[in-house]
Amino acid sequence: MNGASRAGCDCGDAATMQRAQLAQQLRAAARSQIHGANGGVAGSTAIYTLADPRDVRCARYVGQTRDPRRRFAQHVHAARLWLPDVTPWWVRSPEERPLFAWIRALHSDGGRLPFMWVAEWAEPGADPLAAERAEIMRLLAQGAGLLNAEARLLGAQLPLL
Repeated sequence: MNGASRAGCDCGDAATMQRAQLAQQLRAAARSQIHGANGGVAGSTAIYTLADPRDVRCARYVGQTRDPRRRFAQHVHAARLWLPDVTPWWVRSPEERPLFAWIRALHSDGGRLPFMWVAEWAEPGADPLAAERAEIMRLLAQGAGLLNAEARLLGAQLPLL
């Protein structure tokens, strides 16, 4: 059923069913799609990447969190995968729309969800924003097509070494 034919029907039950299926898929993905999440000490911050599960070495997003599983679920939930294929209008910041559009495109291609890799744990007291930016710069220097809003800003400032 395409988006045009959905618009004229009451799809509440279908949406509820789809959301329940997504919740089940998300619980399974938390076991298989998140790696390195158990390495931090109390109070540390994970610096993570999201990638296409078909090519996990090609990061598309870099972030930071103290709870990788919860943050993974937030990313997937914010993409509102139960809605018909549309531009993510609900995302307030236009800079964040490419990430959610990418997650939606992954999911529409075989029900895939992003792969989360915890690249490092910033110790308590360390600056997680600096660690996140360093990871963004490292990946940009390798030619990664990151979707971070920061990547567009920092990418214009790559240091010449």
